[in-house]
Amino acid sequence: MTLLSVTHTTVYRYQRPVTFGEHRLMFRPRDSHDIRLVNTALIIAPQADIRWMHDVFSNSIAIASFQEAASELRFESRVVIDHYGLDYPDFAIEPYAQTYPFSYPAEEIADLGRSVERHYPDPDRKVDAWAKRFVEGSGPVGTQDLLTRINSAIQAEFRYERRYAIGVQTPAETLEKGSGTCRDLAVFMMGVARALGFAARFVSGYLYDPAVEDDQAPESDVTNGVQGAGDTHAWVQIYLPGAGWVEFDPTNGQVGGANLIRVAVAREPSQAVPVQGTFYGATGDFIDMDVEVRVTKPITT
Repeated sequence: MTLLSVTHTTVYRYQRPVTFGEHRLMFRPRDSHDIRLVNTALIIAPQADIRWMHDVFSNSIAIASFQEAASELRFESRVVIDHYGLDYPDFAIEPYAQTYPFSYPAEEIADLGRSVERHYPDPDRKVDAWAKRFVEGSGPVGTQDLLTRINSAIQAEFRYERRYAIGVQTPAETLEKGSGTCRDLAVFMMGVARALGFAARFVSGYLYDPAVEDDQAPESDVTNGVQGAGDTHAWVQIYLPGAGWVEFDPTNGQVGGANLIRVAVAREPSQAVPVQGTFYGATGDFIDMDVEVRVTKPITT
């Protein structure tokens, strides 16, 4: 068990005071057997009324409603969690699913169906070809080994880059460019996994990088072997019978979620955006936004 503190700050700035519509916030980590919330705080300026709900995936959603105009909108989420993730665990996959290919049982495919469907075009079947190189040969391959190799190959063959524009690249676009954000690489792995018949879903949350404890900037992540810290992070879960939803982080080539803190799971990334909302003013009123995420071990006395 590791005790971790997460501070996630998002700030929007405007040329003059503007008014705000409702904002949908996804900051609260998902309680589970491997993540236990110890305490939480949500600080919003200007002051907002908050109501809570669960979405269709049981993610915890805060809806913020505003009465005041302001030239700056600030959200700060502070949480402390007990984290029980494991490095590269040996998953207890059902015997029939330990080699690929296999079929999900009928009682599970009814619930997994939309997570198996492909949702992005691949007109030239280039994503298919990239995926099939891992299963070409004579006979079945080990399921866990197959997915681990795919996860590692994405880390090795694609360049990680930061991009704050809304939206994600399609798997075909990421393959063509050879680069992408963590969410692009997650969507690419989802596309590859679904091309091979696996159920896959998108995960948004936070990444713990021990280098942050030494006050190293996120830009140093490349030399530390960890990329994506200092911001929200994205990865993939793939459903394996007997093991359940297993974490794969293609940005860092990691399996098992030892340094991953889940906030939202969804079928597609548009369903797991940390902050969504509107403001009312002129088009040119918006100046910029800043996002900062810091995940550390709390100082104890």
